[in-house]
Amino acid sequence: MDNKFDLRDWWINFNKKNTYVLALVIFIVTTAAYLVLQQNAFEEGVLTRLLTSNFRTWLPVILLAIGQTIVMLGGGLDLSSGSMVILGNVIMAISITSNEEPWFNLIIVLGVVALGLIAGFLNGFLTAYMGLQPMITTFATSFVYSGLALLILPNPWGNIPREYTKMYRNTTWFGVPLALFIIAAILVIWAVIRNRKYGRFLFAVGGKADAAYYTGVRVTRVRISTYVISGFFSSLAAISYTLLTGSSSAVSGAEMTLTAITAAILGG
Repeated sequence: MDNKFDLRDWWINFNKKNTYVLALVIFIVTTAAYLVLQQNAFEEGVLTRLLTSNFRTWLPVILLAIGQTIVMLGGGLDLSSGSMVILGNVIMAISITSNEEPWFNLIIVLGVVALGLIAGFLNGFLTAYMGLQPMITTFATSFVYSGLALLILPNPWGNIPREYTKMYRNTTWFGVPLALFIIAAILVIWAVIRNRKYGRFLFAVGGKADAAYYTGVRVTRVRISTYVISGFFSSLAAISYTLLTGSSSAVSGAEMTLTAITAAILGG
């Protein structure tokens, strides 16, 4: 019997069981390279500011990637998430002003969340219930969402009150920056959900939908729910993107979708 150790086979088997390792290695290497290139990174307080700034800047894409990951785990694909972000961003940019009462601006934010849920449900209904191909369907709906954004706001616009953008940049909870707190909270929630019934159903549907169906899993309902979740995270990304930039443009969503898909694939 040949017991010769094969490094390639070991790595393939290890990576199958620990899909997060490659993404973690890439993250550590790129972060280390970034810090080395920043000449003053290790001075007092600078490292914390750099990390906080980066988490805040990348929060919209991280939220999109989380939603995209859920869709992929269910065997689907959402090419419209970036366009949903821009549509929500446009609505917030033209609606939220310093002249309005805070409760009115809160209604606008909740309206963006509701819009994300509706858009996600539409994607799920067309793909899971109607049986249309996810890539083609969500690519088509992305044009609908981006077209609506362009219709609402033909030219770039920046009118978000500074108090809202400053709140996003400076708010901390228990000493933790808001962006990092949101990411940590989502990871904790996912760690709980993945071992519950919904998590098992999600992996079953994404692994082999026919087998999941014959074991009693409501495949259509699970797949629709993944797009609704993606729409929800797209709305959160729209909110964070608006508060980050303080402005809006109806032509900047496509690259966010591709970045989120890449992050979801690398994250396993």
